[in-house]
Amino acid sequence: MRPRATPRSLLIEARRIGRVTQRELAQRAATAQSVVARIEGGTTSPTWDTLSRLLEAAGFELRVTLRAAPGAQSHMLGDVGRILRLSPEARLIELRNAASFLAAARRRA
Repeated sequence: MRPRATPRSLLIEARRIGRVTQRELAQRAATAQSVVARIEGGTTSPTWDTLSRLLEAAGFELRVTLRAAPGAQSHMLGDVGRILRLSPEARLIELRNAASFLAAARRRA
């Protein structure tokens, strides 16, 4: 199983591969070296914007992908009974709402 990436590990790896010091990275990202040190030390957790800006300054792009968990562990299976009790019209409304949600998520991606 692949270890879970953390802001700390992403930043350390990006700096290592990009061959930049904390000071150089901070200058490129228009922040203080102490901010980089605190993130890498694990004493603070950056916002998405800050982490993205730091990674870009090291020459990387932060991408996040949302994927559904495997079905066996899904809480959505508990919803099957409720859906089966809906009328055909109500099921179509549920489907329309889900399609609208997915379309909005794709537009934002």
